[in-house]
Amino acid sequence: MSGATARVFRGCRALLAPAPAARSSSAGAAAAAATTKSPSKSTQKPKTASLRKPKSPPRTMVRPTGILKVAPVSPALGAFLGANEASRSDAVKQIWSYIKTHNLQNPRDKREIFCDEKLKALFGGKEKVGFLEIGKLLAQHFVKTN
Repeated sequence: MSGATARVFRGCRALLAPAPAARSSSAGAAAAAATTKSPSKSTQKPKTASLRKPKSPPRTMVRPTGILKVAPVSPALGAFLGANEASRSDAVKQIWSYIKTHNLQNPRDKREIFCDEKLKALFGGKEKVGFLEIGKLLAQHFVKTN
């Protein structure tokens, strides 16, 4: 063998070697023990308190951030949602539920939404919007706060 090949196969010898006889006999003993009845629960030792994990402190509520953060909205979006504050995810959910209930999706191209008067007020007077545009068009309705 060449030097490089010998180096590669030297590490594999342990993997390719047959199992020692002691391991095979212990495997047979373990299989035989598994077929016999296991001892009842009363003979098992109870766990002691020292082996248990310590209880972690109770979790505190984490403030939502990003699209889950509640923020003030524009008067137009506030009138549509019926609230002065909303998270971006809630606003998008309510707009999509409005689109679905009023059947405003183009039946041939579900990515396209036909705007009625309420949606035109939100989307800058556009007749049609793509579903990917909704997030961009809603961004102007959320007032930035520090």
